[in-house]
Amino acid sequence: MTRETVWRSELLRQVAPHNNETIIDVGCGTGTFALMLKRAAPGARITAIDPDPHVLALARKKAEAAGIEIAWRQGFARDVAGLGGSYDKAVSSLVFHQVPLAGKREGVAAMFASIRPGGEVHIADYAHQSGALMRALFRLTVQAIDGPADTQPNADGALESILSDYDEAAVAPQAVVPTATGAISLFKAIRPIQNNCDTFAERA
Repeated sequence: MTRETVWRSELLRQVAPHNNETIIDVGCGTGTFALMLKRAAPGARITAIDPDPHVLALARKKAEAAGIEIAWRQGFARDVAGLGGSYDKAVSSLVFHQVPLAGKREGVAAMFASIRPGGEVHIADYAHQSGALMRALFRLTVQAIDGPADTQPNADGALESILSDYDEAAVAPQAVVPTATGAISLFKAIRPIQNNCDTFAERA
């Protein structure tokens, strides 16, 4: 229902991993996209983080079965900046619509704080639902499962607003994929070179 193959392929194209890069996948779940990143750029160093130990165990098994090396870490999006890395790119998919507004802000701030100046943040998620059809589908599927409290801010444009604090150009998504569960938007933001990590941490 979410046209996962379509938006994941588009997100991979957007992230465009290279062999010399360090990339962190925030809210990696069972590791599907982390594995896609590593397959696309075998020389890249991929770290993947998720708060659920059960899904991380499944992700490790998938990686081991495929003979792929990924650094798996347990933690929330807000913990990313404390891992001690300075990543080239940070990516997250279908995570922020499930967390409270404060958690959205903290998670995005941590992603920006975790990357080097000039680095990139990529997010694929339910964001502003434009049009009656997408709003209705989102309400009948995603909100019926996850509830309105955390999901409604995304539908109202909270993710765009948060990203605009870091990169005004990020307000416009790179792509929007309509699905039977609502529209999934893909964003790309660049960390300004003149700002430091403390600036982003203070915004959380």
